[in-house]
Amino acid sequence: MSVELAIFGGKKEIDYEFQRYNHIGEEEISAVIEVMSSGKLSGYVGSWEPAFYGGPKVQEFETAWQEYFGVKHAIAVNSWTSGLICAVGAIGIEPGDEIIVSPWTMSASATAIVHWNAIPIFADINISDFCIDPDEVVRKITKRTKAILAVDIFGQSCKVEELKKIADDYGIKLILDSAQAPGSVHSGFFTGTKGHIGGFSLNHHKHIHTGEGGMIVTDDDDLAEHMRMIRNHAEAVLAGRPWTKPINMVGYNFRLGEIESAIGIAQLKKLNKLALRRIEVANMLRAGLSQIEAIEIPEVMPGNSHVYYMFPIVLNLEKLKSSRSEIALALQSEGVPGITEGYTNLHLLPMYQEMQAYGSSNFPWSLRGELAQFDYSRGTCPIAEKLHEETFMMIELCQYEFTNEDIALVVKSFKKVFSHFDND
Repeated sequence: MSVELAIFGGKKEIDYEFQRYNHIGEEEISAVIEVMSSGKLSGYVGSWEPAFYGGPKVQEFETAWQEYFGVKHAIAVNSWTSGLICAVGAIGIEPGDEIIVSPWTMSASATAIVHWNAIPIFADINISDFCIDPDEVVRKITKRTKAILAVDIFGQSCKVEELKKIADDYGIKLILDSAQAPGSVHSGFFTGTKGHIGGFSLNHHKHIHTGEGGMIVTDDDDLAEHMRMIRNHAEAVLAGRPWTKPINMVGYNFRLGEIESAIGIAQLKKLNKLALRRIEVANMLRAGLSQIEAIEIPEVMPGNSHVYYMFPIVLNLEKLKSSRSEIALALQSEGVPGITEGYTNLHLLPMYQEMQAYGSSNFPWSLRGELAQFDYSRGTCPIAEKLHEETFMMIELCQYEFTNEDIALVVKSFKKVFSHFDND
């Protein structure tokens, strides 16, 4: 006799709220008190003098990040969105240039390109890891391509060696958006460190966070200095210092404060422990959910570790007598937290469908003449589209402090729901 699902009036499997993810401890509190007591909440000055590079905690945080990740330069910013804007500006992008980017990412990965009056060109993803497909990248390269902006989505590296070779072969840059993958490893190196520029998010639901914030990394001295200029009022600073590259010197206040930096120093020391716990939780989920035939759990790609910002699931709808939405609702009714349907398709957002960013005259697409040369139509990224609209689900591991007992109940709930909707 089958057990009735909660969605149909049965007893729910999970009758309590899971604890929200919170790894702020005494170390962070003490660090904040120290900064508050000093009275120095920011050390930046927006002109060319030693304080241009920020206060003592900012510089200490950057040094700690450099040492942890094995990079030459780390540049703290007030968000990873700001970091992406710095990165795109620093490569010398010109209005009307193109950057190839995944559609399967947060909007800022593409908006940072539009910010500099350049054109995002979306290349489809691999179903195996949800990262941009190198073959699709090659297919989208034109004489106007300036860079590839690849996203290390959900917690593991993209195919960085293939993408770096493509970038080198075509004389373009590789920018790595590793917002969701801090601490994961690819072929012995930290994810995000083997492009020309990489970076990480420090906002409130990431592995480590400072409330808001981001960190850019690079081994290139010129790129690093250009990004520091954009971070801190470049147009004003340029007049007071020797700099032979006045391109894209529209600067901002993208500066991270002393309090956030002090928190970040303490958080960075916890990164390995926090990442290992995410891996433990994901491995328990993988072991339990792999027994359900209608669920396909994507791979951890060869050479990668995965730190599971999200736990991705692909449904085999042929084995189910239900839609994804009904399954998601049934899981939520059982008390399973963090269930989300689909992810995103940036190329189908109104900005790209209408090609309207600045004003009403199709700028910056109109810089290049005929708008028809840019194709953002449905069908241009079929893998990403089908996943988002039909088959992809995820568990938001980033939102909760899952205990082993919590995971056991989640797995039990999945088995209960999928047993009911099994098509066999």
